[in-house]
Amino acid sequence: MLKSEVTRVSGPSTSSRRRSSSNSPLYEKSSKRYRRTPTPSSESESDYDDDDDDDKYEQKRNKDDDEEEGEVPSKPTSNPPSTQTTPAVPLRTGGLYMPPAKLRLLQASLTDKSTPEYQRIAWEALKKTINGRVNKINTSNLALIIRELFKDNIVRGRGLLARGIIQAQTASPFYTSVYAALVSVINTKFPQIGELIVKRLISSFRRTYMRNDKSNCLATTKFIAHLVNQNILHEIVALQILVLLLEKPSDDSVELAIGFLKECGQKLSQVSPRGLDSVFSTLRNLLHESSLDKRTQYMIEVLFAVRKDQFKANPSIPSGLDLVDENDQYTHMITLDDECQPEPMLDVFKYDEAYEENERKYKEIRKTILDESSDDEDESSSDLSDGDEDNDKKKDDVDEEEQEGDQVEKKQDTIIDQTETNLVTLRRTIYLTIQSSIGAEECAHKLLKMNLRPGQEMELCQMILDSCAQQRTYERFFGLLGQRFCLLKKEYVECFEKVFQDQYEIVHRLENVKLRNVAKFFGHLLVTDAISWGVLRCIRLTEEDTTSSSRVYIKNLFLELAEFLGLTKLNNRLTDPTLAEYFDGLFPRDNPKNARFSINFFTSIGLGGLTDDLREFLRTNPTPTPPVQTTIPIKTEIKDEEDDYKDHDRIQARVHELQIEQQKTKKQKEDKNTKKNKKKTEQRSPSTSSASSTSSSSSSSSSASPSPPRPPPPPPPPSSSSRTHRDERDRRNENNKSERRQQDRRNETKRDERQQRDRRSPSPDRRKEERRHREKRSSSPDRRHHHYHKSSKH
Repeated sequence: MLKSEVTRVSGPSTSSRRRSSSNSPLYEKSSKRYRRTPTPSSESESDYDDDDDDDKYEQKRNKDDDEEEGEVPSKPTSNPPSTQTTPAVPLRTGGLYMPPAKLRLLQASLTDKSTPEYQRIAWEALKKTINGRVNKINTSNLALIIRELFKDNIVRGRGLLARGIIQAQTASPFYTSVYAALVSVINTKFPQIGELIVKRLISSFRRTYMRNDKSNCLATTKFIAHLVNQNILHEIVALQILVLLLEKPSDDSVELAIGFLKECGQKLSQVSPRGLDSVFSTLRNLLHESSLDKRTQYMIEVLFAVRKDQFKANPSIPSGLDLVDENDQYTHMITLDDECQPEPMLDVFKYDEAYEENERKYKEIRKTILDESSDDEDESSSDLSDGDEDNDKKKDDVDEEEQEGDQVEKKQDTIIDQTETNLVTLRRTIYLTIQSSIGAEECAHKLLKMNLRPGQEMELCQMILDSCAQQRTYERFFGLLGQRFCLLKKEYVECFEKVFQDQYEIVHRLENVKLRNVAKFFGHLLVTDAISWGVLRCIRLTEEDTTSSSRVYIKNLFLELAEFLGLTKLNNRLTDPTLAEYFDGLFPRDNPKNARFSINFFTSIGLGGLTDDLREFLRTNPTPTPPVQTTIPIKTEIKDEEDDYKDHDRIQARVHELQIEQQKTKKQKEDKNTKKNKKKTEQRSPSTSSASSTSSSSSSSSSASPSPPRPPPPPPPPSSSSRTHRDERDRRNENNKSERRQQDRRNETKRDERQQRDRRSPSPDRRKEERRHREKRSSSPDRRHHHYHKSSKH
């Protein structure tokens, strides 16, 4: 203990230097009669009377007692008075001041914790510690005071703690919310302490209400209201208090009810709105019907205005005092009708036979509450050694050494969070900020105030894109937000370009709505030049390198670009020579197959005008022929040369057969055409049928006599060297291949023209009209006449 502290030590009213005036039983009887148990108020007073005054007062009191009993005091004898052994520590508190040095010597002489003297001194120290910590509590040091209180044995001193909190709240009602928060934390760990405080408050309310003690009753109801707000006490008690105060209304009772409603009105509106409505209806009736004072009526009107404002000026739990999780709260179901025993004997010292065992149990409980790792930490303030300055210095040195050791260990052992809790919290904050903003400028301002650490820009960009993708339809808000960040810092431009490449790689995982939103988002950034067009170099538009999802993504992207820029500006941008290297994958020129695939893709989405240069490239640059192998190894084996020559002869014979078959088919077609022409001419001009028949017969005879087929070309004469034969054969094969490639190219161009013609064809309704018109023409009279002649001929 400190030297400046004044300590009360238990003992009789006389000091150890005082001697009793008599040892007779009469003195004992009279002393018992005048002895009185000190009250808390008398304990707090200090007694600085001299020993002489006390002796005079005691002699006078003993003389009065003797006269009252009718006995004569005995004469003093000449024998010396017998020495009486006084105990080292008095057994009752008598307001005696003891210097700190003498108190330390006295504490050092007490080593047995099972003695009443030791426990009494420990009780006094516990009481002083609890009262001192409760009196200096406020919002800023609330957490620190709670930890210090848990270090003391508040289970043993629960009566002292309850009395100290109630007295402190009565003395300073302004800090009622702070004391309620303190009780809520203690109630989670020790519900019996919270129950004791609640019982004492209800008992105090009953007593003050019956005595018409307005000031104390107002403080008590305010404390009860804040306990209801902290879910320590059930709201049924609040409704019962309001009913009791408004049952027989008076100015004082209505004023108490109004103050009570201001404190817990917001909580009651949440948990019991019907009960609150009935209370306000009663107040409305009192305002219109009863004969209350003008001041009271004005207070009721102010209360209605506060209720209309939803009790914003009187929140149920002020900021910074919501310290207990909802799952850890413990609510006491105590009503005004229940019997509430305040248990005043808990405030008085009582000898504990199992003192050491109870202290050991509480130390274990304290370790679980405060997460203490060893027994070397600060001891409870109820320990006797707290008063010793030397021990305090030693403990301070030990604490400093432990703190230094902890700092060294923290520096050595770095904790890595693998759960990514901070990352999840950051993403949640960004998402809520985006959703709560009205405009892009406001959202960008809020996100910039978050003061992101270096390296978190990528998370911000990714979160903006994810929020955009989750919308049902694309919102221009996200494009403007991304554009704003790209204009602010270059780091965001690089992050969005990296996000574009990563998103294109996983585009096959996205749904159709997300594909469209993401494509429109990046289309906005490209149109506004927020990011570079060089990001398109990651796209390679070929059949092998794209999937259905990636093609849909590219389609939506370029349709968005064409919608904002127009086809002409977009084409100028894509043909810009400074950006040509970035678009090689979109318009490949390495293979005609890939080029045709790109042309067909852009034509199918209605952007065929972007492929004019690629089409011209295909026309002007035919398919390159593979280089002919100039050096052919000469075969030395005669068998291989003969096999090659036989294959060559077989190929030539097959080519000759194909030519003959083509001539035959051509001849058959010509015969059919001549027959059809002959029949038409006979039907049109019957008079000249003979002439036409002769001419047709002559023509048919001339056509029937075909020219003699050309003889098959003779086999090539065997050359002296097999190498020349192979060269000629390879040359013919290459010519045939080139002819087939040209034929394929012509077929492709015809197919493209046919597709374009089909696209330019009229609508289906127009096609139906044209088909109907052709049918009518076919059923015209001339046509029927033609069919009639034809049938008559047959």
